Amino acid sequence: MKQKQLISMIAYRMQQADDSLNEAHILHRERAYRGAINRAYYAMFYALLALLATKHLGSSKHSGVIALFDREFVKPGIFSKNMSKSIRIAFENRQDHDYGEFVELDDENSDEMIQMAERFITSIRDYLVKEGFMNTVDE
Repeated sequence: MKQKQLISMIAYRMQQADDSLNEAHILHRERAYRGAINRAYYAMFYALLALLATKHLGSSKHSGVIALFDREFVKPGIFSKNMSKSIRIAFENRQDHDYGEFVELDDENSDEMIQMAERFITSIRDYLVKEGFMNTVDE
């Protein structure tokens, strides 16, 4: 992939992350907590896809994307273990709320997921800007 294509792909994935996070906020306000948790997770997932694109990596499985993140970015110390923990919690919450039976849905859990997604995406965006893969938001 050429550099221009790579930059476009990263921008596209980060836009998906931003759009999904916005959807999570809307769903949370409407008390559609299952949808809010789903969209918060996907916001994080799309940001991870943008990050992995910087190394020309990807996976067809969500667990594979998370494992690549750990191998390429957490283990070398680029991102903290808390980032890995966050995406794993979000993945489990999304799985539980999408496929589980009798899962309690509440405002607090939904709000925590959205806040976690905001911090996660901000960290990835800051890294992408610092490494020259994205322009700052103000530019």
